[in-house]
Amino acid sequence: MNRILAIDDDRDILKVLKANLELHGYEVDTAETWTEAQERLSGRMPDLIILDVMLPDRDGMEICRDLRKDFPEIPIIMLTARDKVSDKVFGLESGADDYVVKPFETLELLARIKVCLRRAASRSVKEEVSIGNLKVDFKKRIVTVSGKKIDLTPKEYDLLCFFITRRGEALSRDTIRKAVWKGSQIYSWSRVIDVHIQHLRQKIEKDPANPKYILTVPGAGYMFKE
Repeated sequence: MNRILAIDDDRDILKVLKANLELHGYEVDTAETWTEAQERLSGRMPDLIILDVMLPDRDGMEICRDLRKDFPEIPIIMLTARDKVSDKVFGLESGADDYVVKPFETLELLARIKVCLRRAASRSVKEEVSIGNLKVDFKKRIVTVSGKKIDLTPKEYDLLCFFITRRGEALSRDTIRKAVWKGSQIYSWSRVIDVHIQHLRQKIEKDPANPKYILTVPGAGYMFKE
C-alpha cells in the first residue's frame, strides 16, 4: 500500500484528502505545518508528498527544494490557489513533479498521483548497475567485486544503493541518515554512519585506506565516484 503525506494548513482540505485517498486504497498521513511534517518524515518515509505552497511556518517552494535535495526519489505534488502560469513554472522549477490548483477535483488529483507513482516506480526499476569492478544486482540484492560475491549487512547494502543512486554528489551525513536510516534519530548518528562507511569500504574497495569509490569530502560528507 502506497503511503502519502499531505501537508496543508487547511484542516478541512486535509480531512477531505485523507478520506478520499484512503477510500482509494492509500495510506495517508497529514500535517498542518512544516514542523508537523518533519515529525512525520522522521518515521517511515512516504511514497508521495502532497505539499501546499502557503504554510504558516515556511514557504512551500523552499520546502520543495529542500525535499528534492534530501529525497530525490519521492514524487511531490504542489497544491496552491495561485493559477498563474508563472507560479506553475516556479513550482515545477522548485522540484515538484506536478502542480494542482485549488479548488481541484478529487478524480483529477487521483489520476495525477497514479502518474507520479508510476514514474517513480519506473525510475527505480533498473535491475543492475556496473561501476568499474563493482556490480550490484538490485533484483537479487547481490553485490560482486571482480566477480566475487560480497556479503553486506542490510544497512550496508542500503547505504551502497543510496550512494550509487546519488553518485557524483557530495552528501552530508544528515542527508545520508534521512535516506538510509529513514530519518530515525539514531544514537550518535554521525559516528554510526562513519563506521558503516568504514565497513563498506573494507568490503568493496581494493585499498580501503585510499578509496576509489566512496570518497570523503572535507567539510561536506561523502561522495560516491564512478
